[in-house]
Amino acid sequence: MGNDYDLDRRSFLKMTILAGGAFALGLYTPLRHLGQEPGQQPAFAPVAFIHIDPSGLITLMAKNPELGQGVKTMLPMLIAEELDADWNQVRIEQADLDPEVFGPQFTGGSTATPINWDSLRRVGAAYRQMLITAAAQTWGVPESECTTDCGKVVHATSGRMFPYSRLAAKLATLTPPDLSSVKLKDPKDYRIIGKSHPGVDNHAIVAGKPIFGIDFALPGMLHAVIQRCAVFGGKVKSVNIEEVGKLPGVRKVLIIEGALTDDPIAPAEPGMEPGVAILADTWWQAQSARKSLKIEWDYGRGAAQNSADFAKPAAELLKSAPAYAIRSYGDADGSLKSATKVLEAVYAYPFLAHGTLEPQDTTAAYQDGKLEIWTTSQMPAEGRASVAQAVGIDPGNIKVHLCRAGGGFGRRLTNDYMVEAAWLARQMGAPVKLVWSREDDFAHDAYRPGGFIGLKAGLDAQGKLVAWRQHLITFGQGKNTVEGGDIGGDQFPAGRVQNFSLGMSTIPIWLRCGALRAPGDNAYAFVHQSFLDELAAAADRDPLDFQLELLNAAPDTTTKVDPQNPDLLNSERMKGVFELVAEKSGWRNRKKSPGRGMGLGAHFCHLGYFAMVAEVSVDGLNRVTVHHVWAAGDIGSQIINPAAAESLCCGGIIEGLSHMQQEITLTNGRVDQTNYHQHPMLRLRQVPEIEIFWRKSEFPPTGLGEPALPPILPAVGNAIFAATGERIRVLPLKKSGFSYA
Repeated sequence: MGNDYDLDRRSFLKMTILAGGAFALGLYTPLRHLGQEPGQQPAFAPVAFIHIDPSGLITLMAKNPELGQGVKTMLPMLIAEELDADWNQVRIEQADLDPEVFGPQFTGGSTATPINWDSLRRVGAAYRQMLITAAAQTWGVPESECTTDCGKVVHATSGRMFPYSRLAAKLATLTPPDLSSVKLKDPKDYRIIGKSHPGVDNHAIVAGKPIFGIDFALPGMLHAVIQRCAVFGGKVKSVNIEEVGKLPGVRKVLIIEGALTDDPIAPAEPGMEPGVAILADTWWQAQSARKSLKIEWDYGRGAAQNSADFAKPAAELLKSAPAYAIRSYGDADGSLKSATKVLEAVYAYPFLAHGTLEPQDTTAAYQDGKLEIWTTSQMPAEGRASVAQAVGIDPGNIKVHLCRAGGGFGRRLTNDYMVEAAWLARQMGAPVKLVWSREDDFAHDAYRPGGFIGLKAGLDAQGKLVAWRQHLITFGQGKNTVEGGDIGGDQFPAGRVQNFSLGMSTIPIWLRCGALRAPGDNAYAFVHQSFLDELAAAADRDPLDFQLELLNAAPDTTTKVDPQNPDLLNSERMKGVFELVAEKSGWRNRKKSPGRGMGLGAHFCHLGYFAMVAEVSVDGLNRVTVHHVWAAGDIGSQIINPAAAESLCCGGIIEGLSHMQQEITLTNGRVDQTNYHQHPMLRLRQVPEIEIFWRKSEFPPTGLGEPALPPILPAVGNAIFAATGERIRVLPLKKSGFSYA
């Protein structure tokens, strides 16, 4: 998550003939893969597939994993629009993992839209052009006289019409057009893009159809659970295998030696934690048998870790200069000495679990040297590679089916459960379904790392920000951080303040960490936007005016500025969402009253801009009610599926509000939280009224999975300050003396 991709628009078509006279179209697009260095030659890979049945049914393959973000509906919409298909005649199927046919197949980093926006539309447009060519040749008329209309090619002069299905055989004789030459629709003519469409699986979900990974079943499969050490990395010394093996339904008890490395930065690749696996006829029998396990553990290095001990070394590190410089320009120290007013603050945020509604699961079947896997992975290709390494099977002998997942948020980027299921299936030589319990999921997650940030900033006599110094205390070893624990040097207000310094120090930890929705940004937006609100208050300035002033300032000479580059902060786009949310929320006319206030927060990440205003009240017991949230977003020129876009934004806001009351802590190496009652999601009664507003810009549309989350945390924190005068610098809220009502 959080990686950038270069999409080269030069591409070409590949054609194949399918059985039954149908026609398939694949698009090859150069794409920089995950982890590929800039300057490397990108690989060509097909990323789309169309099948027109002789009966008239159009099947579009959804290539990416669906985790509730709506990509299974959205990506086919791009093809269908330019194909000029009748959406009511479109059927969508989930593609299996096959990068040679569908190209990179993953979910993460809000990348599905920016990667596929141009290429998938061109697939539909090329196919539409070929349909016109086929009809024109059949009729013996110029192509210029033919048009398409909702699944038909029309020759208006003669009144003739061909449904697409009649042209499938003729298409096979045609040479595909160059993609750069195909004509895309004028957006004013869109009939599918920009219109709300329900998710293709909605009815099946409501009807309780077995479409999720946890629903999948194979005849004769065994059900598996794994008892892992409560302390990360702990190994089995002894276990009562024979006793447990005799319990009802139990077929096998296996010790998993594990595949942990000695690297504290990436300790769990390829995903095999040590433990004891129980395989039984039913999951309940396997889960019940766990209670009879008597395991003696070697807890290892992790047993010495306590969350209560992290604050002390962090405080000591904050007294000194950062161990590693990340970015510095101007003279921050000198400007702080001469500033009219100087503010200092220390912010802290906790480790977090993902808490996906569907716990981790995978089904695997092994036979004759081959594996077949049904998984909910966000990164199935990487998962297949890890399986191949762990099990000793050539990747070509591993077939992976993509199942719908009940949430991911970055958790399913880590393929530990996929590797475990495959390893067990290989050991048993039979189908195995592995399902983690909820307690397993909380105790053995890849956690969002916590951290501490020391800030010091200076204001001049006019209340203008002239210096910013920041010291991040994160987790890692030396200059290498755990996954999700690093920070870039371009986080706002970097580049917009005259004198700036950002550095980092690390605290060692032995725990698996990973990306959580809007990785890094989900913490840093809270810190930066809250401290900017502090500075505005100290300067006796309106927070909105204070931030607009920074955005209007000329960037320093070390800051990259290119208004046409969507990867770089665009001041006009950020100002646009600030001004839009201020207008819609009535920010300029807000009234001050005891115990009630409005707060502002904004952030740019994953190519998207969001600004939010939250209105809260706080009672005499410091219980917070979030009454209303206004959100303004700029994700480019099109909102592809408005209903799904609004849903994603609301989901991001609700998850961000949940983050404010969540934490993962360690006691003697053990995770203290076991379920939602200790790591709570926002209750339905606590969800505020949410209004979403869009500011369209000339940029290509971008994703929504991440950018709508980060701004809500500072917006609520700043609203609490407006209501009470108390500043939220430490999360969760209870550590600052507050809670949700």
